[in-house]
Amino acid sequence: GEAGLAGTEEPCGAEGGAQDAVPPGAAFVAAASYRGPGNNDTRSNKALPILLWWSGSLFPHFPGDTERIDCPRGSCLVTRSRRGARHRRTKALIFYGTDFRAYEAPLPRLPHQTWALFHEESPMNNYVLSHPPGIQLFNYTATFRRESDYPLTLQWLPGVGYLRGPAVPLAEKDAWRRKGYAPVLYMQSHCDVPSDRDRYVRELMKYIQVDSYGKCLHNRELPSERLRDTSTATTEDSEFMTFIARYKFHLALENAICDDYMTEKLWRPMHLGVVPVYRGSPAVRDWMPNNLSIILIDDFDSPQELAKYLDFLDKNGEEYMKYLEYKNLGGIKNQFLLESLERREWGVNDMTLPNYLNGFECFICDRENTRVKEEQEHKKSHGKIPAPRPHIAQFKHMGCPMPTPGFGSVEDLSGGD
Repeated sequence: GEAGLAGTEEPCGAEGGAQDAVPPGAAFVAAASYRGPGNNDTRSNKALPILLWWSGSLFPHFPGDTERIDCPRGSCLVTRSRRGARHRRTKALIFYGTDFRAYEAPLPRLPHQTWALFHEESPMNNYVLSHPPGIQLFNYTATFRRESDYPLTLQWLPGVGYLRGPAVPLAEKDAWRRKGYAPVLYMQSHCDVPSDRDRYVRELMKYIQVDSYGKCLHNRELPSERLRDTSTATTEDSEFMTFIARYKFHLALENAICDDYMTEKLWRPMHLGVVPVYRGSPAVRDWMPNNLSIILIDDFDSPQELAKYLDFLDKNGEEYMKYLEYKNLGGIKNQFLLESLERREWGVNDMTLPNYLNGFECFICDRENTRVKEEQEHKKSHGKIPAPRPHIAQFKHMGCPMPTPGFGSVEDLSGGD
């Protein structure tokens, strides 16, 4: 749409009676009408459903307050202006999970509005959403779970080509080993998380050499000041990536254990050809390029058993290289992964595709246009055509098992742990 704002609409509530009341004089600013190539929706802005981003900081596409979006099946007005919250045409409120606080929710909730949740983070970020009463406040969801209405499961995987990135030759990795580098890398500065990963890594370190560069279990310094800058670590800085790629194994432990919650901790080492030693999504195998591409911590009875296996692979190059066969031509065998990447309509760092925020916006826009139409048909038929049934988010859209100790059992822990 056009970024310039033009004109004003009638004051919010002028159409809809007392229930739409807003502060006196509040006017809803609308963007200049723009027809995109995506549909044949000829309605003016004044006739479109309004979507309100309650979390204004995430409003994704332009610097103004309001814009028309033209989606595949219809158009909507999207705004971050909370003045429109109680407007009769404001059909959906979109919340960003990280910023969502129940005590700030716009209550009472209006019967003509749906609530949508965009939340790509794990429950650690906002645990309220992992309990049924929390998630069931919402009608539509975009989360990491594949069961979500608009799944963001592969949000950290730009595409198949990313997995095929070249690995450092084994001879070079072995040369770094001879210089004293460990076979295993750990780089974590966010300690004390629900997955309790440091407790496991601390135990593993008793049985195999691990180079730990982050704040957690720190035992080795990065070779340059530039690499020690945490902003370098969070971007795919070429010097940082080259450094990581020297290692044979990368301890990739997510901050929370949830089906389908997989982050750059998993995909980045795979891109670089460093075998992830992984703990995170219990369903991770569903998404792997082939049957032998990562080592799952939970396949081993103890950190000692895992250390033995890593040591065996470190000393047997042929066996180690089997874990990188997915990088060869035709090495990605998992049809589910290939189809999922092909099917998703948004892109990661791809200017030719919408990002997932805009994609979710259009998903909501299309759903709301359908709902409005169904409600109109219901009214016209004097009840012969049933009213649309509300769609309610489910526990499986975000739910995760309760955290457990990273090593050992709860009974073994001291009371103050």
